[in-house]
Amino acid sequence: MPEQLSPPPHSRSRDEIRVASVPSGHVYVRHCSATDPDGVRRLKDPRPNGAPRTSRRWWPPVMLDPDWVNAHHEDFDVFHLHFGFDAQSPDQLSALVDALGRHGKPLVHTVHQLRNPRQRDPAAHDAALNVVIPAADQLITLTPGAAQSIRDRWNRTATVLPHPHVVELQRLGRPRPPRDRFRVGVHAKSLRANMSVLPVVQVLADAVRDLPDAELQVNIHREVADPAAPAHAPQLLQELEELEGRGRLTLTVHDSYDDDRLWDYLSSLDLSVLPYLFGTHSGWLEACHDLGTAVAAPDCGFYAQQRPCLTYGHTQRGGLDEESLREAVRTAYEERPAPRATAQHRTRERSELAAAHRDLYGSALS
Repeated sequence: MPEQLSPPPHSRSRDEIRVASVPSGHVYVRHCSATDPDGVRRLKDPRPNGAPRTSRRWWPPVMLDPDWVNAHHEDFDVFHLHFGFDAQSPDQLSALVDALGRHGKPLVHTVHQLRNPRQRDPAAHDAALNVVIPAADQLITLTPGAAQSIRDRWNRTATVLPHPHVVELQRLGRPRPPRDRFRVGVHAKSLRANMSVLPVVQVLADAVRDLPDAELQVNIHREVADPAAPAHAPQLLQELEELEGRGRLTLTVHDSYDDDRLWDYLSSLDLSVLPYLFGTHSGWLEACHDLGTAVAAPDCGFYAQQRPCLTYGHTQRGGLDEESLREAVRTAYEERPAPRATAQHRTRERSELAAAHRDLYGSALS
């Protein structure tokens, strides 16, 4: 989507709501705006120190600094927190909340994750949510299950709004590439803390072997093979290479994909398996829905409430339910092709999301 030029900070049209969105450049946030003007203007992400001027990088978010709020409080009406506060301590978040309160700026928070997939220990994220959720004037989340958890834990009501499309609307109608084999994919990325890759891959290798014209592809980022990288995991790589050597899977090690390459990759799969042990919601699931790729998601979060998907048992407490994972593969094999979003539905949904956000901003201001 072409980047829209914003008016100067103090220039505003009648009834326009100016939002300091943390961030504004993330695809989720960009697609919560209507394709036509909707009366909401999200400030551009301030450029973090060290980020090149040509970069769209928004992290670490400058807007989380109370000094930024003190200096720019006249430039926005509502502060909307989405992502990027992983590194903020409870004291730092409390200082942000206090700064917003001093200037009479309402806080809206979208609860994307009740459990941070990048943090093995939930304590830090719990502590952050314990500051932000009670302080927020309006709360949003993506599924009824997450809303119920918020009600149970904090006695707060969150408005449930669906995740917008991830793939650009222009690509949604593109036909999937023809295939004569059934391909199951696991993308381990850079081994986020919530991933349990090898047990899932071992079960999938067996499940795929039992199906005619089926294959398993495992993708992983190159830094997993780099001894100098935090994600370095030589034992896992050795295990995957041994499985590849026995003809059980195809292993692809590569740099992080850009969007076009990622959409090509997802479109090449019939089933994408999410090897997560914990989490709440998934943008990957939304991209697969946009492209017509089936997803097998664990039952540890609320993925099945997001979009149509297959579910298998996989939690920290209960471990991996191998038979449910095999059954998910068989179901995807038998019931393909998977349901796919249409550009018409995603466009209508995006307009409804934009209107709902404007209403919530208006309620927060009143």
